[in-house]
Amino acid sequence: MALPVHLRSTLLATALAAGLTVGGTAVAQDNRITVAWYGGNWGDAFKACVADPFTKATGIAVTPEVGTSTTTLAKLQQQKSAPTIDVAWMDGGISELAQQAGVLDTLDVQGIPNLANVVDQAVYKQGADAFAVGSGYYALGLTYSTKEVKTPPKSWKDLWKPEYAGAIAIPSPSNSSGVPFVFFLAKVWGNDPADLTPLYKKIAALDTALFFDSSGAATNAYQSGEAVIGAHFNVGAWDLIDKGLPIGFTVPQEGVWATDARLHLVKGSPRRAAAQRFIDTALTPEASACLATKLYLGPAVKNVKVADYVARKLPWGVGGSIADLSLLDWNMVNARRAEITDAWNRQVARKR
Repeated sequence: MALPVHLRSTLLATALAAGLTVGGTAVAQDNRITVAWYGGNWGDAFKACVADPFTKATGIAVTPEVGTSTTTLAKLQQQKSAPTIDVAWMDGGISELAQQAGVLDTLDVQGIPNLANVVDQAVYKQGADAFAVGSGYYALGLTYSTKEVKTPPKSWKDLWKPEYAGAIAIPSPSNSSGVPFVFFLAKVWGNDPADLTPLYKKIAALDTALFFDSSGAATNAYQSGEAVIGAHFNVGAWDLIDKGLPIGFTVPQEGVWATDARLHLVKGSPRRAAAQRFIDTALTPEASACLATKLYLGPAVKNVKVADYVARKLPWGVGGSIADLSLLDWNMVNARRAEITDAWNRQVARKR
């Protein structure tokens, strides 16, 4: 005979507190979860906007596992039989690789009610099952020195202007944005992505200061003056601007390539219920607005309001929206990653 609702609720609460088994699922006894996230100001923002409110509401502490998306994926694969990470932030592209590696659990509105408040583009599925959810968008736009470049550039094609020779920075394929940027530039120049040879010739002819392998290297180049114009993420560019450096950031007329920082529930986590609640906390309007304010991530949660000074720094620029972002098919990008990296090394890097 079925128990009355109030008795079932009491039994569940008691089991959760005692670490018993409910419905055949083990409930962890410890009062802590481990969340993989990025370092620097990203990790600071994730802690302030999501982890701290989660801990305040639940009493469950959060232990950060700091690293890049590729590092996190490697850890998840190593821990596959006995995961110690419960929730993982990873970038688009690496997210799809993690799904293919079988280290991610399914996300659903039963465990994560706020999933229903996320825009459709930011819920990533394999078939009918969601394996990731975006917590905010960021974009690779045009960044420039306001000392050296008096008029904000309007087009990505401006990088080929002779006055910028020797002072341009764009990502290499070693950077997470590098391969997608190749596809994006193909679109800018009207190049058939099936044959990128003409684009490689055009990039090889670009007189660059550097092809950066990391966002930190790009930041250093703009900060030192080694680069006066080129590509950078809105998050990094606005961080420099907020520190008072003479840097500008603009969304060119061809738009910007963009991706998002995604949340994943780790398959086999012994703290699944707490991990789901953490993700649910990240998908509240409050958390989304906080991440927008601290990192200028474009909200993936619907109807989030931010101050005007924040709105103009979001990846889509003033008056823009998710519809203005160039979002690529990561499965297609990943399928051609090795090919493009090899072609870049032969046709671009060796000709510098």
